[in-house]
Amino acid sequence: MTLIKSISGFRGTIGGEPGTNLTPVDIVNFASAFALFIKEKSKKENPIIVVGRDARLSGEMLEGIVNNTLVAMGVNVVSLGLSTTPTVEMAVINLTADGGIILTASHNPKQWNALKLVNAKGEFISAKEDKSLLQLIEKQAFNYAPIDKIGKIITDNTQIDKHIEKILALKLVDVDAIRKANFKVALDGVNSTGGISILPLLKALGVNEVADIYCEPTGIFPHNPEPLPEHLSDLSDLVLREKADVGFAVDPDVDRLAIISENGIPFGEEYTLVAIADYILSHKSGNTVSNLSSTRALQSITQMHEGSYSASAVGEVNVVKLMKKTKAIIGGEGNGGVIYPELHYGRDALVGIALFLSFMAKRKQKVSMIRSSFPDYFISKNKINLDDDMDVDSFLSKIAEKYKNERVSTVDGVKIDFASEWVHLRKSNTEAIIRIYAESDSLYKAEHLADKIKLDIGEFLKA
Repeated sequence: MTLIKSISGFRGTIGGEPGTNLTPVDIVNFASAFALFIKEKSKKENPIIVVGRDARLSGEMLEGIVNNTLVAMGVNVVSLGLSTTPTVEMAVINLTADGGIILTASHNPKQWNALKLVNAKGEFISAKEDKSLLQLIEKQAFNYAPIDKIGKIITDNTQIDKHIEKILALKLVDVDAIRKANFKVALDGVNSTGGISILPLLKALGVNEVADIYCEPTGIFPHNPEPLPEHLSDLSDLVLREKADVGFAVDPDVDRLAIISENGIPFGEEYTLVAIADYILSHKSGNTVSNLSSTRALQSITQMHEGSYSASAVGEVNVVKLMKKTKAIIGGEGNGGVIYPELHYGRDALVGIALFLSFMAKRKQKVSMIRSSFPDYFISKNKINLDDDMDVDSFLSKIAEKYKNERVSTVDGVKIDFASEWVHLRKSNTEAIIRIYAESDSLYKAEHLADKIKLDIGEFLKA
């Protein structure tokens, strides 16, 4: 059982002992600290915090604890109930709220849940802010409101519709072209909030034929909820069986998008951002950003359109920070996370779907042909479970030293850039693991490079 505190929020497994798992005691502490943090930040006695959740089984329990803790702290809560991460982020902006909490563990299995925390801009709080929040939790200096100053809970079930309306208003979302294309779309909503958000989006975009699976928000995930190719065989079969033009899959909180081609073959989660960037850059000149663990294909596409590409540390907050600095017009992460600043600074599968369908309609090509137009890179994604006595920083330093004659970055863990391939090692923000990502021009080479690095680590651990 695990409890993780990071820039990705407070994440843990349900049940067990306080301080080591995500228990009611921990939830109250986290919510109280965030309420105090927002009150100090906003300088308001009764600030407004938007709260929404995905459909996982523990969500309703967390929602009750979080909402009522915020009320006890004198916060007015706008409760969205079942929602998506990008919808909550946009609702904070729409309602001029002072912050937001999304109750979701994203791609983690059902035993996990989390509190994702956003500021008044609808963006994840920074590492510096997260540190000050942890200090508030440690001090336990919470001052709950007297009876005349407790907050209240307001229910708002309109924000998904408003989110969709703002997507439809985007210049590069071509509803007429999508409607005329008469696409048939297959959808896997992983029994969370993808069904209640993407189905109305598709209808609003003029998609009249939809074959959907796992779109009831029961919270019972029918497969591993991370939208990776190996978990999407049911969607691939559905695309083929229904002769769909494209298949879409999302994670439980709908901020990551995976695509299946009309032939049932996964598009590749790394290429979701690449395709949408190609579409955006073909209509507007500009720069792009992804993280250090994302494919080189985005850099290639950006340079083809005469733009500038930059790589950030892993984590949405880091990508957003660099996007603002470089004035990037499109960015995100290679896990299927698309950030389109014209809408908002957050990963958003809904806008990703609308932009990709617009791209398909204008390109007038099958999804497999669109995919074949991009350079082929293959990523091998590996991980090593962490033991309590592992000195991770030490062996990362040794890896950096061993390969010092290559291009080495220590911005986030260690990334080694070779002439035609790269490898990136870093501690996860969401799990007690070391991630080892390697990319090359074939999967065999990428796996070979990852194995070579794992052998290096093994030698260092033995020593």
